[in-house]
Amino acid sequence: MERKPVFRTEGLTRVYDTGAVQVQALRGVDLTLYEGEMVVLLGASGSGKSTLLNILGALDRPSGGRVFFRDRELTHLSDAALTAFRRDHVGFVFQFYNLVPSLTARENVALVTEIAARPMRPEEALDRVGLAHRMDHFPAELSGGEQQRVAIARAIAKQPDVLLCDEPTGALDSRTGITVLEALVAINRDLGTMTALITHNAEIRRIADRVLILADGRIQRVEENTERADPSEISW
Repeated sequence: MERKPVFRTEGLTRVYDTGAVQVQALRGVDLTLYEGEMVVLLGASGSGKSTLLNILGALDRPSGGRVFFRDRELTHLSDAALTAFRRDHVGFVFQFYNLVPSLTARENVALVTEIAARPMRPEEALDRVGLAHRMDHFPAELSGGEQQRVAIARAIAKQPDVLLCDEPTGALDSRTGITVLEALVAINRDLGTMTALITHNAEIRRIADRVLILADGRIQRVEENTERADPSEISW
């Protein structure tokens, strides 16, 4: 069965002008990401991974080139249209959980479901990440891994087409990180959410369908895994 592209980029560049110097974060990236796949982005700090993810998720604009979501070009959309695109189609998970301390896990997830076009119930989202029994706890009462899983539940509760994860296990120990990866893999498998995940941990590449290795603002090479490893097989 032919896979349908979700994202496509053509000649993507991003230059940051700091005044004294220009930093070329992306130097002509051509990329296609497909429905239902799990993609891991690897590369040293400054290789362009986060910049690429931020442009795909419409948190940043490219300096040159084109970005397509399905058949829709995002490159020249207004800020309001990009905000609507993020709200309707993209879930984000970052290294730091960004939960509201005064709200329970359920209430943190509900913040998203109240504005989403086709939300799942907060209780279902938390159940999908294994936290049905912790939904009435506040962030301070949760471990780091549990807080990150609340953040994942919040991201998937609007049933996004894509889930973009920037170092989601970066602040976690191996046992906790594996639990978070298991949640992401389950969502990718059960909901078919195209998932792109940035990591510094080269071992995590084993859970992906494809691995994009970036260096100096370019995709240096692409690896394909004929078989995806289970997160429990990953070592830190």
